Amino acid sequence: MEKWELIAPCHFGLEAVLKREITDLGYEITKVEDGKVTFLADAEGIAYANMFLRTTERILLKVAEVKAVTFEELFEKTKALPWERFIPEDGKFWVAKANSVKSKLFSPSDIQSIMKKAIVERLKGVYGISWFPEDGASFPIRVAFMKDIATIGIDTSGVSLHKRGYRQMTVKAPITETLAAALIMLTPWKGDRILVDPFCGSGTFPIEAAMMAANIAPGMNRSFLAEDWKHLVPRKCWYDALEEAQDLVNRDIKTDIQGYDIDDEALKAARSNAKMAGVEHLIHFQRRPVKELRHPKPYGFIITNPPYGERLEEKAALPGLYREIGESFAGLDKWSMYLITSYDKAENDIGRKADKNRKIYNGMLKTYFYQFIGPRPPKKS
Repeated sequence: MEKWELIAPCHFGLEAVLKREITDLGYEITKVEDGKVTFLADAEGIAYANMFLRTTERILLKVAEVKAVTFEELFEKTKALPWERFIPEDGKFWVAKANSVKSKLFSPSDIQSIMKKAIVERLKGVYGISWFPEDGASFPIRVAFMKDIATIGIDTSGVSLHKRGYRQMTVKAPITETLAAALIMLTPWKGDRILVDPFCGSGTFPIEAAMMAANIAPGMNRSFLAEDWKHLVPRKCWYDALEEAQDLVNRDIKTDIQGYDIDDEALKAARSNAKMAGVEHLIHFQRRPVKELRHPKPYGFIITNPPYGERLEEKAALPGLYREIGESFAGLDKWSMYLITSYDKAENDIGRKADKNRKIYNGMLKTYFYQFIGPRPPKKS
């Protein structure tokens, strides 16, 4: 099978986690940049990457990198690309997204318009037609300019991969599934260890952890745009990826994963979402404030996304809330705690300096992933 370069975007600061995932799938990494990892794969790889990668937002099929400092240059270089290799005569194609950093061409709408015209001109010449029905499969094109170099790719995923298909109900300020999965992967937690999220909201951390523990692939319960690209990705690739994902699932495992919240609506949403994900039997959800967090066993993990105080009226409550987090954590025997927050006085109010602090951008919001690392449990004989 022909090999292509595939681009997997991710949250800034989490490239190493995604790189490890791609390597574990067996694909060769060609480049790691801020917010994305590029790797080599064939048609089967498009299906497997969409099905199995937990920490990327989408999979782009890379068409080219071109340098352009004028719109005329962008038009000519886009027109020169072999679009007919990807887009059939009846294909629906458009430049869905353009962004630009430190480049002379910076207007997204102009970039989108110029590139669409150039692709039309190219395909008119190749197919010998002047009008395209665009009633076939969809080919949304994405372009990212960085220092006048445009990286051009076609989106194989469609709806963002953070939408696993289980989150029907949400609460305010939910953490995305891809970010939650990446943060769990940054910890030493494994499915046989205790995990508690005392601010579980709609249940994303516990559900992602349970899916990992049960080996449930994130893409099992959804579809992907490239499933309609039968000339590029044979149907067998998708069937094989889904069949392998189904074979790997182990729902008979025993876990100690708990999600607490003080909001009954949030807990209702969490239980509903866990059921949709097929992991409701692996998670215990309960109404409980953080100051009542207790567990009789040692070596557990707190992994959580506590309130940030983004609203002014909530800010006053943050010192007291984070003190309660610190007091509850101090009462747990040999536990570790990992929390993501934009609240920069978290360590001060928790009453302990984090062993590690990782800066992560959650959208445009700068957050800190504070890591309070407890001792390792003794090895089982």
